[in-house]
Amino acid sequence: MSTRPTAAASLADLADLDDHSLAAALAAQAGTHLVAIRDQGGAEGDRQSNELLLAGLAAARPADAVLSEESADSPERLQRERVWIIDPLDGTREYGEPPREDWAVHVALAVGGRAVLGAVALPAAGGLVLHTGQPPALPPREAGPLRLVVSRTRPPACVDHLVRRLDATLVPMGSAGAKAMAVVRGEADVYAHSGGQYEWDSAAPVAVAAAAGLHTSRLDGSPLVYNQANPYLPDLLICRPELAEDVLAALRDQ
Repeated sequence: MSTRPTAAASLADLADLDDHSLAAALAAQAGTHLVAIRDQGGAEGDRQSNELLLAGLAAARPADAVLSEESADSPERLQRERVWIIDPLDGTREYGEPPREDWAVHVALAVGGRAVLGAVALPAAGGLVLHTGQPPALPPREAGPLRLVVSRTRPPACVDHLVRRLDATLVPMGSAGAKAMAVVRGEADVYAHSGGQYEWDSAAPVAVAAAAGLHTSRLDGSPLVYNQANPYLPDLLICRPELAEDVLAALRDQ
């Protein structure tokens, strides 16, 4: 389900939360802070949100590793079973263009290479936080053409083919998290990406989408694997489960 943040938990309080609640609390806190400092710009937002998330994880889960877009990577994480994968500000461009709402905060936990839980905050959309502790209920699909959510600035190469093959309409949007949550919230039906991403772009959205009952995979249908030596994870498919077979068939037919 979608929740809205309550009062910020102290670092000591965070340690008492279960993993699902921790992800949601951290994403909410970072999102609230990002809204407050939005006039300072994307670079400062990235930095401060990253510091907030790292401090929270260090206090609450000191034995776990962290992979963050905004921090130097360490090969030590490859020896850990539990790795938090975070994007402190997904959609820096959109964040820098108030009043746009299509930017997000991602907090996910990967265990054994799987994104097992996570939270995606949409701070400018009323402080919404979608998370695996209370999986969102997938709304019924609206009547009409299939809606394909795509990057507003860099539509992937597969888009034209999918539009023709599936008779789809395009829904341009900013950050990866915002696009994925549009499918979770029933505002779109398919999110297909082939233009290059990293693990922090998709881990939390994939965890939330899977918990909501959506199909999640690579574009060829293979599983998404996290905490790899090279965090580059170039493609992604999130879609309504009843559409997965047709979408994957269309992608194979390119």
